[in-house]
Amino acid sequence: MNILIVDDHPLFRHALIQAVRYSLPQAQINETAAVNEFYERLEKGPEPDLVLLDLNLPGASGFSALVHVRAQHPSLPIIVVSAHEEVSIIQRAIAHGAMGYIPKSAHPSHIGEAIRQVLEGEIWLPPNLPSNMTFDPRAADETELAERIQSLTPQQFRVLMMVAEGLLNKQIAYELDVSEATIKAHVTAIFRKLGVQNRTQAVLAINALNIDDKKM
Repeated sequence: MNILIVDDHPLFRHALIQAVRYSLPQAQINETAAVNEFYERLEKGPEPDLVLLDLNLPGASGFSALVHVRAQHPSLPIIVVSAHEEVSIIQRAIAHGAMGYIPKSAHPSHIGEAIRQVLEGEIWLPPNLPSNMTFDPRAADETELAERIQSLTPQQFRVLMMVAEGLLNKQIAYELDVSEATIKAHVTAIFRKLGVQNRTQAVLAINALNIDDKKM
């Protein structure tokens, strides 16, 4: 079993590796702290059997990494591992394609349980969730937006995230080592696919996938 851990905090990444090894000693574990390296690993292959993904990654906007990877690798099981414990965020993560959600405060035994259940094709959620929890309407409202973002090619998605960071076309062209005309063509395609008219609207669209509070 090949498991990829994506988290930008070295100490927690180390703790998570140890917890996975304790529950699944035969697993091969790889790790990365950068969202771009995460995308590159998936593009170049081989695809891992499972991804443990933090939501708060530099270069990503909340659920954007989850939405993008779900579009490019629809059969790849993803478990979100996050310090966010709000029911609404858990609901949104599952709505965007996560097959499990492990709070960082969870007992280490839950990690092995979640991995085994997800690999069997089931959804794993924290056992302490309230039985009478109400559905967050954003989980449904974001579905159409997520589908539009999923229609972007990997390169268009990279351009969109750079636009969201405030980079100009010439700066994006330099970073991606392509012509400015190519970036302009990508931006036009992005506007069309997202149903927006300008850069501000495109940024507002991707920011809708953000997580509201500031916890890491």
